[in-house]
Parts: sequence; C-alpha cells; structure tokens
Amino acid sequence: MTSAPVTTEKQPDKQRVLNRLRRLEGQVRGLQKMVDEERSCQELLTLLSGIRSALDATGDVIFEEYINSCVMDDGAPLSPNEIVKTARLLR
Repeated sequence: MTSAPVTTEKQPDKQRVLNRLRRLEGQVRGLQKMVDEERSCQELLTLLSGIRSALDATGDVIFEEYINSCVMDDGAPLSPNEIVKTARLLR
C-alpha cells in the first residue's frame, strides 16, 4: 500500500523556486544555443539581462522564505544583524 505524499506549508514555496530554476535552466541553455549559432551581441545581451533579472527574483523568493520561516539554532527569532548579513549575500 502506498501513502500520499505529506504536504507541508513550504511545499508551494519550494515548488515555486524549483519552477523558477527550471525556467532559468532553459534560458541558459537557450543562451548557449544562441552563442553556438553566433547570434548578435544585442540578442545575447538581451537574453542575459532577462536571465539575471529572473535569477535575482528567485533569490528574492528564497530570501523571503528565509525571513518568514528561519530561526536561529537555539529557536530564537533572527536578529536584525543576521537578516542584514543574509541580505548582503544577494548582492
């Protein structure tokens, strides 16, 4: 007998991040193909700009989840210093 997978609150956010990463993977593969086809620099840079924006947006989703659900090892809420430290990783 098989049981249904357990659904958690984090599942939609996890799926959202995975979907974004899969789209990014496709865009990067498209960029590789465009380079191989010797497409114009303008076209390459346009797609590259879109990839960067999508990657930044994915980082924002991950950071939002971090802010909403992560706590210190001892179970205490995150300190403002820890939040700022983590936000700097997105730069």
